Amino acid sequence: MLSRPEGFRRVTQVLAERGHAHAPLWLEVSARTCAEAADALQVQVGQIAKSVIFRRRADEIAVLVITSGDKRVDEKKVAAQVGAIGRADADFVKARTGFSIGGVSPVGHAQPPLVLVDRELFRFDEIWAAAGHPNGVFRLAPDDLVALTGAPVADVVVST
Repeated sequence: MLSRPEGFRRVTQVLAERGHAHAPLWLEVSARTCAEAADALQVQVGQIAKSVIFRRRADEIAVLVITSGDKRVDEKKVAAQVGAIGRADADFVKARTGFSIGGVSPVGHAQPPLVLVDRELFRFDEIWAAAGHPNGVFRLAPDDLVALTGAPVADVVVST
């Protein structure tokens, strides 16, 4: 474990402290995108819990939207729940979360973000989230995600 990157180790520790049943896995291939993660895990793209970070304009707090990998976040729906938001660049994401884009975990952030969990994740019994690095993932149920983050379940995606 010592050879693993700091973000992966931090997420592993948080999950262990919270009694999560599934330790993170280290993939031999990068899972920077939802499609890459789904291919590596042999699951549907929708089962990948995609972490999207926005910057709340009022106070510069990071807003983490965890959505199903086959959906697109509707920024207007998010803003209606948390206030005006803007895009977050790679430097903002790294500074606020401690993770690089492509490895943002739902837990273990440098500064606690405001979190929303997409209700579309509940289409699946099992989902997979990033574990602090593009090669790290962990398995959980949508209810576990809510319990781990304390976040509300919301309608945050573009309607199809």
